[in-house]
Amino acid sequence: MTDQKQSNSELLSVVRFHPLFQGVEPEAAASLLSLCEEKTYASGEIILQANQARTGLVLVLNGIAEVFVKDAASERDEVLEVVQKGEILGFSSLADFLGVDKKTRDTKSETMVEVRAVEDVRALHVPFDVIAKRWGDPKLHDYLLTQVAIRIKDIYGSLAEQVKLARNFGEGDALVMRVQDMMSRSIISCSLDDPVQKVASLMIEHQISSIVVLENSKLKGIITERDIVERVVVQSKSFEEKAKSIMTPNPYTISRFSYYYDALSTFILNGVKHLPVVDDGHVSGILSLSDLLRKKNENMMKVIKKIEDADAESLSQVKKAIYEVLDTLLKEKVPILNTLEIITKLYDRLVIRAINIAINDLEKNEGLTPPVEFCFYQMGSAGRAEQFMLTDQDHFIVFEDCHDKEGAHAYFKKLGEKIVYYLELAGYARCKGLMMASEAKWRGTLLEWEDRVREWRIRSTNDNLLLAINFFSYRRVYGSEKLHKQFEQNLEKMMARSEIFLFRLAQIEHESPIPTLDQPIRSLFKLERKSIDMKKEILFPYHHGLQILSLLHGVLSGTPLERIEALEKKGVLSARFANDVRAAASQVLAMYVNHRWQQAKRGEKLTSVLEFVRLSTREKEELIISLKTLQEMQRKLFHHFPILTRF
Repeated sequence: MTDQKQSNSELLSVVRFHPLFQGVEPEAAASLLSLCEEKTYASGEIILQANQARTGLVLVLNGIAEVFVKDAASERDEVLEVVQKGEILGFSSLADFLGVDKKTRDTKSETMVEVRAVEDVRALHVPFDVIAKRWGDPKLHDYLLTQVAIRIKDIYGSLAEQVKLARNFGEGDALVMRVQDMMSRSIISCSLDDPVQKVASLMIEHQISSIVVLENSKLKGIITERDIVERVVVQSKSFEEKAKSIMTPNPYTISRFSYYYDALSTFILNGVKHLPVVDDGHVSGILSLSDLLRKKNENMMKVIKKIEDADAESLSQVKKAIYEVLDTLLKEKVPILNTLEIITKLYDRLVIRAINIAINDLEKNEGLTPPVEFCFYQMGSAGRAEQFMLTDQDHFIVFEDCHDKEGAHAYFKKLGEKIVYYLELAGYARCKGLMMASEAKWRGTLLEWEDRVREWRIRSTNDNLLLAINFFSYRRVYGSEKLHKQFEQNLEKMMARSEIFLFRLAQIEHESPIPTLDQPIRSLFKLERKSIDMKKEILFPYHHGLQILSLLHGVLSGTPLERIEALEKKGVLSARFANDVRAAASQVLAMYVNHRWQQAKRGEKLTSVLEFVRLSTREKEELIISLKTLQEMQRKLFHHFPILTRF
């Protein structure tokens, strides 16, 4: 914190319209200001300590601060309020100024609250002596009364929300349960050299379906019933085989302090059914899918089997099952990034199932099989791993160069059409812009894709640029890892020589800046805007800006979170700013997903326009902070092209 010396006349011009000084003659106002102290605080710096005696009020001149309380049990800060330009800190200390008897109130709560700068803050400390001199002005009374009333309303609203959440998180019914409350603490283990016969006997004796393999109390692997069937019985191996020869080494594990949704995500993402519970290298239990099913509605897990067993006739049933999972995750307030991770994996399974059905269809009915290796990529929200409802299809196919080019094209034309057909059966609408593998320009060999991207680079028309920005949201969902690496290597070479192309992309984004909502939002200072288009005004500019910034630094693909991590590793984003961007994107996504999902449940027309009247004061404040962060990230892109920032 540093003192900022500034003439009273200049400071008076800043605060003269604020209710604390409004209507005061210049000479009297200057006298009052001489009793105040102007200070600046760096982002993250404490403005008011928890046990610091309050000697007055703090007027925020610039920047944003947050009022929070430390939770010693969870080692986490709970933010109570966000305060910005033109607003006051320290209202709780007015009780002392008004002479309220401390014996009649609980003073402990006052010492718990702290205030820190969210971004650089310029503030004016106004002592109670100044408030006393202004106390005769009725307008000041009205202002302070209104501000206190708003604070009380916010507190009651926040309290009601917390009570509602607490009721939703009923015992045994919440996704926020800890693994330690669900796991089996009975650990049945074997050694690396124990024979399979002993392992099978232990499973039968203890009526379990998995056994952990330990060496010096350290986890080395896991053996399941399925391992014994597939690796011993089916292969006609001897039951004298050693455990280490059939175990799955270095299995996925989970901490006993992890949440239900962490475990669910791990099961789904990795396709496993048993998780050793490990902390500090020590196995403290084991968690299985059946453990989760005993704690939660079985429909939550049946969707996975429904996808795996789906055929052409039953594909359409999967959408409803996934929507039920989504609804549960949102009701249980699972963090939005975890929710999207789980739902994305389910949709990926659905897409892969549709591809396999399409391949089998061609083989069964036309005797055709893939002539060469290929990869199937998704774009748009599916490519970004942010698709929560089945919208339209955005995808393409890349296949190996080969001698029989005509035959390969004929096969992948049919495969692309079949995939589009089966995805449509599953609930995906056909893309109105025809960005699908059924279209000739969205499938091709490595060489053809190289020529296609080169054409976009050379002829940077608006149409080509729009195709390119959608293309570079790609994510491989199916196909050869080797081919995928070759595909990306080819792209990497081209993009290393694409300064003009990237400038043109940035130029388009410069025309769509993320909007500013920096007007005070309390009732005395109403927002000038009444709504915002979450998709067009925030998410699209954020995603596109992040994509272009990534391309500038050699990061060709990945979800937004993966791109942020890559840019952080390259030193493009500081660790602190990267965390801020993740938090801001998460906040906006949570609002967007819940907004659209509630519209869908009510049967309303889906729109990404969010009316501010539907938001609580807290949500509006969080949105303002998030937009400031995403604006800063967008500016980091524009700074690479100075010509864009001159005007």
